[in-house]
Amino acid sequence: MNPNFLWLPLIAAGALALSGCSTVRGAGIGAAVGAGAAAVTDHDVKDGAVIGAGVGAVAGTVAD
Repeated sequence: MNPNFLWLPLIAAGALALSGCSTVRGAGIGAAVGAGAAAVTDHDVKDGAVIGAGVGAVAGTVAD
């Protein structure tokens, strides 16, 4: 089993627990999606989560 997949439940739980403003919610969802995409493509999950959080935060701010 790829050790990168071990981060996914933790990141997913954090994303689902967020209920704040759209920026924070977007960052959480983006982090989960980025981490999942990174794990599937065998890249660094933490880097994927950071990039996804940034993109999600911007998307949440624009949508709000």
